[in-house]
Amino acid sequence: MKRYFSFACLLALALSTPLRAEFTDWTVGPFSRPADAEPIIKPDPASVFDCPMKKMPIHWESRHTFNPAAVVKDGTVYVLYRAEDESGSGIGSFTSRLGLAASADGVHFTKESKPVFYPADDNQKGWEWYGGCEDPRLTEGPDGTYYITYSQYPRETRDSWRIGLASSKDLHNWTKYGSPFTGTKYEDNNGLEKKSAAIVNEVKNGRLVAAKIRRMYFGETCVNLATSDDLIHWMPVEGADGNPVKVMQTRRGFLDSSLVEIGPSPLLTSKGIIVFFNAKNGDPGNGGDPELSKDVYTGSQALFSATDPAKLINRLDHPFIKPELAWEKSGQYLQGTTFIEGLVLFKNHWFLYYGCADTFVGVTIADPKPGEIQSAH
Repeated sequence: MKRYFSFACLLALALSTPLRAEFTDWTVGPFSRPADAEPIIKPDPASVFDCPMKKMPIHWESRHTFNPAAVVKDGTVYVLYRAEDESGSGIGSFTSRLGLAASADGVHFTKESKPVFYPADDNQKGWEWYGGCEDPRLTEGPDGTYYITYSQYPRETRDSWRIGLASSKDLHNWTKYGSPFTGTKYEDNNGLEKKSAAIVNEVKNGRLVAAKIRRMYFGETCVNLATSDDLIHWMPVEGADGNPVKVMQTRRGFLDSSLVEIGPSPLLTSKGIIVFFNAKNGDPGNGGDPELSKDVYTGSQALFSATDPAKLINRLDHPFIKPELAWEKSGQYLQGTTFIEGLVLFKNHWFLYYGCADTFVGVTIADPKPGEIQSAH
């Protein structure tokens, strides 16, 4: 039997199980998982989709559903999540498509039966087939247009990822633009980090929208910065040597000793730009954080200057979210992940959505600090 909860009840349950971490006057949080938390999105072998590439029905979300982006539209939370089909036999061998789910309370979701974004016989198929479309980040523009950045993974034609960009008015029908760096020397990577990009947001009238500063943080083994005039055409910020500026890198002995990767949309606040990031730990006995296991993915936050977005001011030394529940560390990625990718402001609370062990989607909730959900400028 299904059980339904009021929003107030959900928040009371959520705030009963806080996550332990360091928090300061600039960080968002602390966050809390709902009591007796379970995955909010799970694989469904019954979902079938007519693949335009294979020209046959595909069980498109039969194996894994994870790494979600999120946005609020018309008073409803929408999550755009990565789903993997039955085509592979190990990490990186499946085809990824993006599904869409909706929720009136931010916790209980109804999924659509077919993906809304996927490899097709279009001008991006050379970068998206067979591997697919992975790991979206989602931003609303000032005119109500939605933009996703995502990882294009050709898998068999190129052994490389590339950042992709697309837009939509309704979250269902998307226009693909290819690389956000199209027309520059960085269009096909060429010295850039291959994966993960998120456009800076700010709070306007109680909702998150793309910030007027038009900045995007991107990268996986390090973090770079890019600028734009229209949210479609981007240019990496370069240093005096003509190379992209690395604004944040890995640290020996810390949670991000092996990898630092952009999370959900960074947040412009009165304190500066809060960059949420995913961190992969190295070997605890050889430069990794001794308090974390090898190869585990955790979530953390960094603060950059609002007037000089390339200037790193501060960074947490410990994760504010890490795999603790069984389903956060029992899936196809056995080392465990709480891979943060979707952040929304919903009913005056922060909802953070994350991928779990490359198999499920989870959520955690926080109360805003005083003044935090007011416009930054």
